[in-house]
Amino acid sequence: MGRPKLTPPKAGRRPISDKIFKVGATVAGVYVLVMIVLLAFQLVSESYPIWEENGLSFIVKTEWNAVEDREDFGALPYIFGTLVTSALAMVIGVPLSIGIAMFISDAPSKIGGPLGFLVELLAAVPSVIYGLWGLFVFRVYFVDWVEKPLHNAFGDSIWLFSGTPFGLDILTASVILAIMIIPTVSAVSREVMRAVPQQQKEAAYMLGATKWEMFKLAVFPYSKTGLIGASILGLGRAVGETMAVTMLIGNATGLNAIPSSFFDPSQTMSSIVANEFNEASLGTLHLPALIGVALVLLLIAIAINVVAHILVTRMLKVKEGAINN
Repeated sequence: MGRPKLTPPKAGRRPISDKIFKVGATVAGVYVLVMIVLLAFQLVSESYPIWEENGLSFIVKTEWNAVEDREDFGALPYIFGTLVTSALAMVIGVPLSIGIAMFISDAPSKIGGPLGFLVELLAAVPSVIYGLWGLFVFRVYFVDWVEKPLHNAFGDSIWLFSGTPFGLDILTASVILAIMIIPTVSAVSREVMRAVPQQQKEAAYMLGATKWEMFKLAVFPYSKTGLIGASILGLGRAVGETMAVTMLIGNATGLNAIPSSFFDPSQTMSSIVANEFNEASLGTLHLPALIGVALVLLLIAIAINVVAHILVTRMLKVKEGAINN
């Protein structure tokens, strides 16, 4: 029996499956855009009274007083707390995540497979579980083994360690955040490293490179863009995290939320909204102020993603230019 003949589609006509795919992809893209626009519009409209009252000074003010007839609100302490905790989490979590990805990507499958699965399971743990574990277990040991020794050793000479170690502070919250971003950053970094051609690794070994030199010379230059993208994903997770941070950061308000050391309590934009949203009453500026903080958080998250996209695009252009040359 002869093979059935495949008749090519006529010129100028696309298969119906291509048209369905194109329409579905267009609808999905438009849906995402519409949701973002509606979300931003809702936040702007609901927070309009606080912007009408304070203008852009709402972003730079440090007061936070919800007492009726003496209301005064400013978002700067919570913006500062968000950026500091996220930065500390990145400093702690990203090197650990890349190190885990390096080990798993180069380990035998019998070791790397189960270990990678266990690391990915950390992403399935709800944030409230991280918060409860950090509050009742991790904090106790962290104060005795890390914060108090740091305070005793450097408290008199370095202002970052001059506060009173208590465990409900910006450092504890940042460490928990670092643990929470490890699954995201390590998973993406591992896949990026596995995409490096095996010939590059073997060429480095043939030149006499050690395992670390192989990663430095063959893997990191090839996967640099992907590693930055993985780090940005972790940053996005850290900036928007709510429950775990709310339980561990100390929840200071107003000017007291601007920490002078790693051992001072603070608060993030997401935690202030979670803490006070149920207490805010209609007809006051308290609720619009909280929604205004949420709007600033959305804008910061969008700015982080835009900057990350620009950085990755520039790195890709430089890499292509180097290859072409």
